Amino acid sequence: MATEADAVSTDHPLLVEGVLQRRRYQTRLATAARGEHTLVCLPTGLGKTAVSLLVTATRLADAGGTALLLAPTKPLVEQHADFYREALAIPDEEIVVFTGEVSPDDRGDLWGSARVVIATPQVIENDLVGNRISLRNVTHLTFDECHRATGDYSYVYIAERYHADAADPLVTGMSASPGGDLEEIEIVCDNLGIENVEVMTEDDADVDEYTHDTDVRWEQVELPEELLAIRDALNEVIADRLEKLKSIGVADTTDPDLSQRQLNAMRGELKRMMDAGNSDGYTGMSTHAEVMKLRRAVELVETQSVESLRRYFERQRNAARSSGASKASQRLVAEPTVREAMRKAEAFDDLHPKFSKTRLLLAETLGVNGGDRAIVFTESRDTAEALVEFLAASFDVERFVGQGDKEGSDGMSQTQQQDTLDAFRAGDFEVLVSTSVAEEGLDVPEVDLVLFYEPVPTAIRSIQRKGRTGRQASGRVVVLMAEDTRDEAFFWISRRREKQMRQQLRDLKAATGEIEAEIADEDQANLDAFEGSASDAAAVTDGEDDAGIANDGDDTGGEDETDAENDTSAANDETGDGQPGLTDFAAEVNSGGDGNETGGNEASGTATVEEDSAADDADGVVATAGVTDADDVEVVIDQRELDAGIAKDLSTRDGIRTRLETLAVGDYVLSDRVAVERKSAADFVDSLLDGDRSVFEQVGELSRAYSRPVIVIEGGDLYTQRNVDPNAIRGAIASLAVDFGLSVLRTDDEADTTELFETIARREQETRDREVSVHGEKTTKTLAEQQEYVVSAIADIGPVTARSLLEHFGTVEAVMTAREDDLREVEGVGTVTADRIREVVGGDYPGAE
Repeated sequence: MATEADAVSTDHPLLVEGVLQRRRYQTRLATAARGEHTLVCLPTGLGKTAVSLLVTATRLADAGGTALLLAPTKPLVEQHADFYREALAIPDEEIVVFTGEVSPDDRGDLWGSARVVIATPQVIENDLVGNRISLRNVTHLTFDECHRATGDYSYVYIAERYHADAADPLVTGMSASPGGDLEEIEIVCDNLGIENVEVMTEDDADVDEYTHDTDVRWEQVELPEELLAIRDALNEVIADRLEKLKSIGVADTTDPDLSQRQLNAMRGELKRMMDAGNSDGYTGMSTHAEVMKLRRAVELVETQSVESLRRYFERQRNAARSSGASKASQRLVAEPTVREAMRKAEAFDDLHPKFSKTRLLLAETLGVNGGDRAIVFTESRDTAEALVEFLAASFDVERFVGQGDKEGSDGMSQTQQQDTLDAFRAGDFEVLVSTSVAEEGLDVPEVDLVLFYEPVPTAIRSIQRKGRTGRQASGRVVVLMAEDTRDEAFFWISRRREKQMRQQLRDLKAATGEIEAEIADEDQANLDAFEGSASDAAAVTDGEDDAGIANDGDDTGGEDETDAENDTSAANDETGDGQPGLTDFAAEVNSGGDGNETGGNEASGTATVEEDSAADDADGVVATAGVTDADDVEVVIDQRELDAGIAKDLSTRDGIRTRLETLAVGDYVLSDRVAVERKSAADFVDSLLDGDRSVFEQVGELSRAYSRPVIVIEGGDLYTQRNVDPNAIRGAIASLAVDFGLSVLRTDDEADTTELFETIARREQETRDREVSVHGEKTTKTLAEQQEYVVSAIADIGPVTARSLLEHFGTVEAVMTAREDDLREVEGVGTVTADRIREVVGGDYPGAE
């Protein structure tokens, strides 16, 4: 617990004087967060970033190192960077921004010299997986909008790596709306390693003076007959498609107003039918896709605009005409009733009654009431663009949308977004029409009206939007709602969830001690489990040590027995009589040594490593993931594999170093001779039938580049995919194995695949002494490479040992003519290896006369 003497202050040598306003609740929160991993919950607009900045300043002064702030969007990253550069008394060049627009090589160079890095989480995740950066010296990590830290979101992986890698970690999570219930909040805290929860609400005296009442009202609009006719025509087709789904047993209603939950349940049942090889599952899934497309069209005509509906239909027509078009898209645009609805939409000479209502409310706020600025939020970029065009005749208006080119609509670059916000703050225009990109945390200026073009069914987003008003003076929020449409359902959902969220924030404040106790209990349970497993391992080790001591004292054993066993092993290898068992494979992988040499120098080397590790532990130095070593096993991963969890899983494992590349062939490179093409069962069958590149083309390139190519087929029932004859699939596998020389391996899931890749990589690089080589085609080797290649071919000793031999003897000729005793003097060459080299070089060729 921090004392008053430890309190954080805005008077700090690393803070520019006068930039931060003195707010007692902010310094109280920062004081709590400087000493523990803390979740800071504070209503939108009350300066969560200032709290993080205060903690960062104290950590940089006290602990040094680097501070890292993560935010979910590029505009938010840029906003934080501007604020930090203004408020921190350190050179601007030491505060760097990492987004996808900065090249990976530049990020690697900038990381080492930066004191503050502000980044999107996806970029940091990629750099960690690719081993471009280390979190070891990061002394403060802030997760902005930390309620996102669930599931597979990048925050979860980064937090895991940070707690494992950092020498002196401190986490601050920030959110105005951390979760729907206490259980969700506990999940966020657990995922981020948070121990302390600090909550401020509008009810707190310190906060109350900085908040004002927000007037919220709902405005209903009535749809004209023309729009109702279009909607009814589309619903008629939906009912027909639901009847088809009902006939195969996956739907229990033909009501077009069924819930999304019901549709999701149908999809799940259809997927089960497909997995079981039932052909109705495939036709049903296509029909289900039609229903989803039609539901979207109904939603647009009910709640958005006819212009949005027109654009949507146009995209569907283009999709149906494209090569490889889905049958669902083709049937949709060919359906006579849908075509009639399209014609009615084209003939309608208005947009939607919400448009005129929006113009009226803006005129009331900005004209009659003398307001300065307003924001209109909408879910649809099409609607945003139509609104800007519609309102431009009456107001100074600009749009604010995301960067991607989505569904034929041009996005905004990061520079355009920043310029638009700057102009809005400066009063250059009065109405900002925005999609969801401006909802979350972005410092949009104080406005007099926030208008929701449609209700938002998610409490978090609703609260984020309303946080744009009522900061300095009373403001209001208006939500438009079309009668008898999905708007009404969303309205009631939003109202209920928002009420729950506000109550839950109060409950969270009251239950912070309970949550912290729960987190502490989980941490203790994990520690107990770890200590228990460590004790068990120690007991086994002690037993093994005792056995070793007994053997050492045995008059009949010792080194002579070990040498005899090695000689027997060598003899078996030479004659081909000895076959390895499963135990041999496990020992080979786990030992990290040459599988053919288990004694002598190798045994001594292992003992030395163990002694070094013990010495490190005694000094308080603990090996951590992400702090790589030259002896680590390396796995090179194609950038496109980041969607799978395999890369992240491998990157967290001790002794594994991952590297990201854009590979010319294959998905994973595990040594200079082993590369892997990974496919799910469904992808494998797709690539046989209608993929952009057939699997045979891919593996042909793979087998030309690597001598031990592998294809891994992951998960699923391979022989029930897409109604393909199982014998056709077996034939394809046979061709891959026999004609292309591939090893075809099957795995259950990503976890199984990860284990397999680690096993192969360790076996290749540790046991077989091979290195990783990334090459897309066979190229002319340098003289050194050719010399290493020649020597490495002797008894398959590998490139590492070959290099050691060449460095010791100087030439290939000297290696070839060296005596066995001289060969054994080289590091990594034992009796068995030396004997094999002499046998290959000096032995008679069996075919000689």
